[in-house]
Amino acid sequence: MSASYRDLAKRLEDCYAAAVHDVLRAMGHDRCVLPPEIRSLDPKQKLAGEIWTVGGHLDHSLDPHATLLAWTGLLSKAPAGKIVVCQPNNHEIALMGELSAETLHFRGVKGYLADGGCRDTDFILKLGFPVYCSFLTPKDVVGRWVPDTFGEPVTIGDVLVRSGDWLLADRDGVVVIPGDIVEEVVTKTEAAVQTENRVRTAILQGVDPQQAYLKYGKF
Repeated sequence: MSASYRDLAKRLEDCYAAAVHDVLRAMGHDRCVLPPEIRSLDPKQKLAGEIWTVGGHLDHSLDPHATLLAWTGLLSKAPAGKIVVCQPNNHEIALMGELSAETLHFRGVKGYLADGGCRDTDFILKLGFPVYCSFLTPKDVVGRWVPDTFGEPVTIGDVLVRSGDWLLADRDGVVVIPGDIVEEVVTKTEAAVQTENRVRTAILQGVDPQQAYLKYGKF
């Protein structure tokens, strides 16, 4: 992982999802926020970085061995330094658990997000590995689910998510940034946050809020 990549990831993590959304919307990228039910197991935990996508489907005809082979193959393919984003195409089972989270964490994956379920949450919280999901359930992938695409675009809600895109996830939700404009978005977000700080300072110094808005053009 290059120094420039680490620097960009840290700059993005120092931003917040709402400000990134505002910048993307102003740039004409309105479909950038994942569904609100996708939340962190730990609301205090932020996640920022480049995405690697996975898709899959339910298949109850497969035996447990076949599904576990497919699942461990997914864990083997997940690239270090990236955030795995999974579209499982069902809201029935958990797509992350204790052993899988520990495996990804050990292999240097930054975090995991699924438009689906998670289990073993107490263990994952103790591990500190960032996981975002849409619900919790004890049901797992064994004999039920297999991955079928790696690194291909997936759709979550109304957002097209591609490998090479970036995301910032915090307590407010998850915003996806097209990979070809991520540095521009981070730079504009940093500038927007500085302007917001000037507005805040002015108001706390007694400036009328409407006048502060008119002066700085932001609120």
